[in-house]
Amino acid sequence: MKQINEEIPASWPEEEEIDLRQYLLIFNKRKWTILTVFLIIVILALILGLGRQSLYTSSATVLVEKNKANSSLGGYNYSSWDPQFLPTQQEIIKSKSVARRVVDTLQLDTRYRSHFFQEPEAEEESAFSKIKQSIHSFLGTLFHPDSDRQSEEPGLEEIPVSDADLIAGIIQTRIRVTPVRETRVLTVSYTDKDPNMARKIADALVQAYIDISLEIKLSSAQQSIKWMTSKAATERKKLEASERALQKYKREHDLVTVENKLAIYPQKLAQFSDQLSESEQKLKELEVLYEQIIDAKDDPQALETIPILSKNEVIQSLRSQILKAEQLIKELSKKYGRKHPIMIKAVDDRKILIQEKNDEVKRVIASIRKEYELAQANKENLKELVAETKKNLLDVNERFVQYSLMSREVETNRALYDALNASLEKTSVTEESQAVNIWVMRTPSLPRGPSNKNPLKILALGMVLGLAAGTGLAFFLEYLDNTGNAGEDLEQRYGLTVLGAVQEAQKGEAIETIVKDHTASPIAESYRLIRSSLLLSSADHPPRTILVTSTAPQDGKTTTSINLARTMAQGGARVLLIDADMRKPRIHSTFGIPNSKGLSSYLSGNADEDILSPLPDEAISVITSGPIPPNPAELLESKRMKKLLDKMLETHETIILDSPPIGHLVDGLILSTLVDGTLLVSRAGKTTYDLFGSGLKKLQDINAPILGVIVNALSAKVVGYKYYHHYYEYYSRDNKGASGK
Repeated sequence: MKQINEEIPASWPEEEEIDLRQYLLIFNKRKWTILTVFLIIVILALILGLGRQSLYTSSATVLVEKNKANSSLGGYNYSSWDPQFLPTQQEIIKSKSVARRVVDTLQLDTRYRSHFFQEPEAEEESAFSKIKQSIHSFLGTLFHPDSDRQSEEPGLEEIPVSDADLIAGIIQTRIRVTPVRETRVLTVSYTDKDPNMARKIADALVQAYIDISLEIKLSSAQQSIKWMTSKAATERKKLEASERALQKYKREHDLVTVENKLAIYPQKLAQFSDQLSESEQKLKELEVLYEQIIDAKDDPQALETIPILSKNEVIQSLRSQILKAEQLIKELSKKYGRKHPIMIKAVDDRKILIQEKNDEVKRVIASIRKEYELAQANKENLKELVAETKKNLLDVNERFVQYSLMSREVETNRALYDALNASLEKTSVTEESQAVNIWVMRTPSLPRGPSNKNPLKILALGMVLGLAAGTGLAFFLEYLDNTGNAGEDLEQRYGLTVLGAVQEAQKGEAIETIVKDHTASPIAESYRLIRSSLLLSSADHPPRTILVTSTAPQDGKTTTSINLARTMAQGGARVLLIDADMRKPRIHSTFGIPNSKGLSSYLSGNADEDILSPLPDEAISVITSGPIPPNPAELLESKRMKKLLDKMLETHETIILDSPPIGHLVDGLILSTLVDGTLLVSRAGKTTYDLFGSGLKKLQDINAPILGVIVNALSAKVVGYKYYHHYYEYYSRDNKGASGK
């Protein structure tokens, strides 16, 4: 029997790349949402676009180039490529100065004042304009919350604004400057409700821009001459003062020999620092060696293992002689006694060698101690030399740094003064200032029609926005959808086997009896496919005891149990259907069977095994739930439940149990340990991933055998299952034709 015992992943798996078919699924599923949003935005675009006031746009085309003869203060030419040039010219055209020049030239504040300002008594506000003003007021308060508060602060008086400035501000908002791609050509446009006024102001804009550019050129030249003359005098004084200060500082600090000393002291400092580093390294080595000697001074054998002692040639020679003496004593002890003169001499010779070795060890240790003390003294001396050298170097360096600063100041002042004098000597200062060459390529013409009422453009814009908004909303709703709508979702997310999917019953169709009454329907065929999947789910033998449950109420587990039992019976098996939902039983009412005694009666000991209710004309027997007990879970845990299943298997090939949902009840979990396999029912579009995953984890925690999942109430709108609908129509026509015969 196939079991799925893998743990639910702690987090969702990484989403695979969505292919075109999945996009089409989403489009088909949310098509009415997309169409609704699309139509609303298109209609709104047409209403707002065609219902607003007609505006006319007049445009002029100008070629703008930088004067190639321009040069900077130093005399070198500007680069021909300047990314800031055209944007700067665009801002000049849209500036308040150009707009004010237009107002003054055309006398807009006197002759055409009524064109820009309406009298209060003649002003008629439409509902659209009122809404627009309210929105502008709200946005102004939102983004500038302190504007009204500041105007009410005491001591601040508002400066009155003239009509000319107000009209100039209005003109600024209606100017549009568009660069022609990959050229130095600018299109200057002005939009107004009067086509004649639009052409007149557009023409004045170009002329005002030319005049302002010439004024900038002349003003820049005059200001450059004035500034350079004044700056040259100032820089001359600064240069003289800095030179005198430099000479005075050199005399006071003897800077003639500073540079030689500055080269010597760093060399000495580097040399002393290297020696100090070597001394410190040697001192550390001697310190480690000396500490080893101190630690082993009471252990002669450990003392001799120190490398400097063990590698000493004298000590090695004495150890060799001592070893030979000991070997001689061993040989002599075989022939002579302890008090024999030869033995006494041999022992004395060994003692003399041992004493010589100990003396040599002491001598080496004393030598190491002296070397350690000398290294300490050498380190302190080098430290003093380094400190003294640093002090001398800092003193010399400080004087030289100040000298360098003053010298650089003199050089800077001299370079600036020379540059200013060179610029003043040139005869073409005005031409050398930045200038702009402007040619009018096309003068403004009278607009032929409104520029803001192009129906095709408005419709195209509305369609693009509508399609984008509808598609975005559809994908957003799909992202928020946390329910499993198809078996593929559950297979990919939890690794379960989807045994089949059952289409949602049509209106007026009795789903509980559809397998019996409409055997050729697509729903009946779905249950036959599920039966085949169950029979083939194990290589040895199909499961005989099957629990049907769900993670939440109203997922269709009872309907699935009934139809699955009838499908098994139609296949020739003797089937027993047990209503193990002793909390909200339904099977007895579906079949019209009395429920005075049943499963609860048997488990509580109030009835024997005569609780079977055979169905007429069907190879199905039913055990109803019986009276609702106060403790269903305890009854299901009793040994009588296992005994009942074993007894019923003697006379039935298949037993199907309908249990309560496992989301919040333990009944189904108890039964899942008594059967061959468990079927989970998930309702498409209703059962959430969180709820399904929680129930699945409960089954996996107790190692319950899970046969697979049945997706119930699958909508025919889901692409990929629409063939059920055609299947249904085909067999419906076939059945009608058959009945007609």
